Amino acid sequence: MKKVAILQSNYIPWKGYFDMIGCVDEFILYDDVQYTRSDWRNRNKIKTRNGPMWLTIPIGKHYKRINETQISDVNWGKKHWSAIIHNYSKAPFFKDYKDIFEDFYLRGNKRFLSQINYQLIKTITGILDINTKISFSTDYKLTEGKTERLVNLVQQAGGSEYISGPSAQNYIIEDFFKAANIKLTYMVYNNYREYPQLFPPFEHYVSVIDLIFNTGPEARNYLKYMHEKNNRPQIIHP
Repeated sequence: MKKVAILQSNYIPWKGYFDMIGCVDEFILYDDVQYTRSDWRNRNKIKTRNGPMWLTIPIGKHYKRINETQISDVNWGKKHWSAIIHNYSKAPFFKDYKDIFEDFYLRGNKRFLSQINYQLIKTITGILDINTKISFSTDYKLTEGKTERLVNLVQQAGGSEYISGPSAQNYIIEDFFKAANIKLTYMVYNNYREYPQLFPPFEHYVSVIDLIFNTGPEARNYLKYMHEKNNRPQIIHP
């Protein structure tokens, strides 16, 4: 049974995003859809002494598909890296991963948002030792219809089970998956274990880099797919 997930790329996503990647055989970046403002595509939160702080990649005013969205300020990487150093330099494992992230932020490809997100997601899955295949929706032929397209992508990828984020329950037509004989399950993002974190109180909903800098090689053990029964996250079957 091949498990597939399909989700837009996010900027330095939170740990739940990587739980989803870790529990499937193929993770498809759904970046040929419309870019949405005030979302997670180009921003995320880090922990600071004064509470969570947004790091936002600046983009142009003309909003296109995610994979067509370009960066409007070439210096954004230096600014983000400066903020990361300021808030995480004293984290226990910051020095262990400093060179990896510094190389990206100061010398990486910074023109298209989708490629920035992809490069960081690949870097982080490498740190977390997640070996899931990551592909793009544009690697496949796309059909019309919101749910129909998802079903078709899973079929083209050879999948027999589709794992979705919980918010998709608001629009997914579950009968389409049943008709295609594809098992549909939903992630449940709760009951995460706390870990040693700078600047209390504890905050779950920050970028996964917070987990990495604070727990180092133990980071993957704070993901559900690693420690729950049968290497499966908590999921709901409709």
